[in-house]
Amino acid sequence: MATADVKSLAVGTATTAGAALGQLVSGLGTAVLAPFVLLWLVLAPGGVRVLHALAGMERVRLARWGPEVIAPAPPPTRLRAALADPTTRRELLWLVRHLVVGLPLGLLGFVLPVLAVRDAAFPLYWRLAPKDATATSIGVGVAHSWPDALAVCLLGVGWIAIMLGLTPGMARLQANPGRRLLSAGPDADLSLRIAELTATRAAALDAHATELRRIERSLHDGTQNRIVTVTVLLGAARRMVARDPAGADELLERAQSAAEQALAELRTVSRGILPPVLADRGLAGALTGLAAESAVPCTVDVEVPRRCAASVEATAYFVAAEALTNIAKHSGASRATITVRAPGSRLLLRITDDGRGGADEHAGSGLTGIRHRIAAHDGTLHLTSPPGGPTALEADLPCGA
Repeated sequence: MATADVKSLAVGTATTAGAALGQLVSGLGTAVLAPFVLLWLVLAPGGVRVLHALAGMERVRLARWGPEVIAPAPPPTRLRAALADPTTRRELLWLVRHLVVGLPLGLLGFVLPVLAVRDAAFPLYWRLAPKDATATSIGVGVAHSWPDALAVCLLGVGWIAIMLGLTPGMARLQANPGRRLLSAGPDADLSLRIAELTATRAAALDAHATELRRIERSLHDGTQNRIVTVTVLLGAARRMVARDPAGADELLERAQSAAEQALAELRTVSRGILPPVLADRGLAGALTGLAAESAVPCTVDVEVPRRCAASVEATAYFVAAEALTNIAKHSGASRATITVRAPGSRLLLRITDDGRGGADEHAGSGLTGIRHRIAAHDGTLHLTSPPGGPTALEADLPCGA
């Protein structure tokens, strides 16, 4: 791997870990309040209002670190009505999970950097420490020599490795209960669902219109011009065949070449509408073929035990195709990976690259079209692309829709 690639990967990993630590520490804010809110619910009136307020704070926090968490309709605040309200019960379940899981993870996000700095910098100050003081942050060992001090420094390096490797997963584990339990669920007010479906329908129509314009441009600027060329060349060859057979033969050759190019462009357009390889080889085979043609070396890992609806597989294929195009054009990546899983009734598509990151959905890179395609199936799209990389695009689609 080139030095620039190693540097880019190191910067991207550090940036991702730093963002995860920030997310963990921000989650500590609401997690610290969780036991007090729980106690308030048990002992004092008005606890339901406080629960709703804390849940609202968590929705705002999660929106700062990822997709917006759509709140359900305002739940009741009177105790008797709240006990029968599904939203309040989900918020209460989130409160308990955030206390049990989110609080320890938030504390780890705060403590790990302290431990890493304390132990990694130990050789700088170990001679100033009291003679029999514990050398390590875990409370064992006493340093009497430089090798002892360097051993403590290695422990600090271990803390850093833990932060780089585990904190992104820890941040997701801390955020998942809130994203799952605090969003508008299937039992939410129908008006919210109608508004959501209206938005996704508009997005689907917009994506459909964009696709029709793309097909029209491909046919008009490419195939149509080729066929016009064939017509002109055939007409000229017919007029020349009697007086100049050699020239007519040359024109016929050019006409044949233009016809072959037009046929190839028609095949490309037809594959863009619905790739035949999807029906012949399934999603795994289609993605493998897509990766083989990618300008950036791409690895495909597909574990889908059953076929999904044709429209869902087509959407997954086009999302992967557009993502690989973006990677080749904008990322400067040396490799990419496509991973597909089908847990339960969902199809999960993840596309990663080791490029420079900084992907912006509003910068005309095709990400808006990808989001509209996914929204048309009532799916979700999550993009993680910090400056310096790496970039990860995750699509979640209903497998049977």
